[in-house]
Formats: sequence, structure tokens, C-alpha cells
Amino acid sequence: MAEELVVHFEKLLTRVDGLLSAVVTDRDGVVLLRANAPNCSPPFTESALGCTFALASDQASKLGLKKNKSIVSVYGTYQLVQFNHSSLITTFVANSNANTGLLLELGSELESVTQVIATALHERHSGAL
Repeated sequence: MAEELVVHFEKLLTRVDGLLSAVVTDRDGVVLLRANAPNCSPPFTESALGCTFALASDQASKLGLKKNKSIVSVYGTYQLVQFNHSSLITTFVANSNANTGLLLELGSELESVTQVIATALHERHSGAL
């Protein structure tokens, strides 16, 4: 099943022009799944992004607007679109001129996939105890 997920994520990179990387981490920043466009390694696909997102998301929820679902960060040459999918974090790294709306839609589509991963991890962790 892991190979199928990697292939699925690699296909995602072709769906949105400018999408360079898709990464799924846990809230501690452990990379569970990563797909990068060929000949491309964006400078900030490190696992620290997941931890940073989790902290920023927790702080944003204190604004009284309830739990946030995503954060979009746009820089000079890149944009990050990050999603809070229960216990997992999905991060897209794209060119700054990529269609942010499509990236947000793609992240919503992936919520069911990340839920399967989260459930499998939970079952595996529960079985280890």
C-alpha cells in the first residue's frame, strides 16, 4: 500500500502547474510520505515545517475562530499550503505563481487519504503496546 501512496502523490505533482513537492508528516515533523518533482528539491521541505505548522495552527486557534484547517504562506519564489488533517499535516510547496485555489482544493481531496494513513498508524501504535 505504501508504494501506491507514493505513486498517488507523485501523480499529484502533475495535476497543478508549479507544484514542486507534497509532504505528509506527523505533528512532530516525522516525514511519512514525500514526493518531489523531478530535478527539484525546494529548500524548505524539511520536517521542521510540520512542527512549525502545528505550533502556528494551535496559536491561530486561540484567536477564537475555532481550529483552523489550513495555512497559506507566500514568499518571493515559493508558496506553502499546509493542511491540518487530524494527526497529520500535509504540505504542498509550489512556485509562487501556482494556482493557490487548486492547491487548497487538492488538499481537501487528500483528507480521506491522510485519514487512512492516520488510522493505520494509530492501529500499528496500539498494537505495539
